[in-house]
Amino acid sequence: MPGLIPVILSGGSGTRLWPLSREAHPKQFLPLLGEHSLLQSTWLRVQGLNAQAPLVVSNETHRFMVAEQLREVGCQPAAIVLEPVGRNTAPAIAAAALLAMANGEDPLLLVLPSDHVIADDAGFRAAVQAATAAAVCGRLVTFGVVPSGPETGYGYIRADAVADAAGVRAVRAFVEKPDLVTAEAYLAQGGYYWNSGMFLLRASRFISELQRFAPEMLAACRQAVNTARHDVDFVRLGSDAFAACPADSIDYAVMEKTDAAAVLPIDVGWNDVGSWAALWSVADQDGGGNAHHGDVIARDCRNTLAWGDHRLVTLIGLDDLVVVDTADALLVAHRDKVQEVKDIVATLKQAQRPEAGIHRKVYRPWGSYDAVDSGARFQVKRISVKPGAALSLQLHHYRAEHWVVVSGRARVTRGEDLLVLEANQSTYIPVGVKHRLQNIGDGPLELIEVQSGDYLGEDDIVRFDDVYGRVEP
Repeated sequence: MPGLIPVILSGGSGTRLWPLSREAHPKQFLPLLGEHSLLQSTWLRVQGLNAQAPLVVSNETHRFMVAEQLREVGCQPAAIVLEPVGRNTAPAIAAAALLAMANGEDPLLLVLPSDHVIADDAGFRAAVQAATAAAVCGRLVTFGVVPSGPETGYGYIRADAVADAAGVRAVRAFVEKPDLVTAEAYLAQGGYYWNSGMFLLRASRFISELQRFAPEMLAACRQAVNTARHDVDFVRLGSDAFAACPADSIDYAVMEKTDAAAVLPIDVGWNDVGSWAALWSVADQDGGGNAHHGDVIARDCRNTLAWGDHRLVTLIGLDDLVVVDTADALLVAHRDKVQEVKDIVATLKQAQRPEAGIHRKVYRPWGSYDAVDSGARFQVKRISVKPGAALSLQLHHYRAEHWVVVSGRARVTRGEDLLVLEANQSTYIPVGVKHRLQNIGDGPLELIEVQSGDYLGEDDIVRFDDVYGRVEP
């Protein structure tokens, strides 16, 4: 029996859950339902399948969040594969398959988006085991979700009426997202399933089918893998080759064309959490259909979703509303209109507003910073540095910085000086002076940074040394 390698796709920059999810911190990194993020839950879900370490495909921007979140749940990936540009799911899976076969093995690949919710983890694992025999024999198995209603936001899979002993059926057609009348007809007819975007397939069979139907894509992916740069934590695919790769989904590139496509129907509480309404539908609700997270007080409300991590949120006499409060943006929308959040994000991007892509709190490999206040020629940040972590050795051309330690112990490099600062101690970093901040304590290092100068943008950083590889060779 071949080994099983999860391939976790974490390249998305989803904004459909804005303002909580943004390009710099998309939904797969958020704990939307419980203590774990969707990415962490994806890995934890496959525990018990005797799976090998996963291959995770991510973009460059999110690489440290991927590594840190998986470390938090005890997962050491076989590799975190970095896409220099997004090229949809088929090239991402192809690169993972080629890497999985590099040592001469031919494993089964369990391809999983990192941002989906499954309520019945045990049922999902049972489905994977049921589909294994078909995948070993060369079928490209996808998991089709038994529809709970005439959903127009998903593509559908039309399955053959005949199933094998495990319930696997041949795929007769992949169908684009239908209108409501068509979706209702699918449910009435039967044999149609939501397209989950999850797959179980043998690496060599997928590569051979890609060679048949998308040889240019496979050639570009081979070149990107062959020219990849490997470091301790990441595999950086060759930029030029991957950028030249056609950008197609696995459905379009292979599954719609191959005669090896198969589907196993599943009913495991699957949801792609593609909108605030979708999150409301899978969240815990009270007797009035209200799903609230954080510091929320509601009176006489029905079927509402409220998210209040930042401050107290109160609701009175509201029906079917979504209220999401973050440190720098507030969303109030009717539950039937939440798909239009994408139009708000597009407007913000057009206006070049930072709220489109980043939160006020920004995560870095060494910790995080929160932009507390700003004005003409000044900016105030609260900085948190993880134990043992250090910022890069750097300087700024346009701003000076004042650091006040709130808690923890800091080692500060300031030009030729080396300082150790503790709570209530401070230092000043002049313009143009090389400096570095390091946490030498056992707990988090918290400090307040006051920047002053003519320009305060994050691109005013010249790095000389960085343990996270952010200095260009």
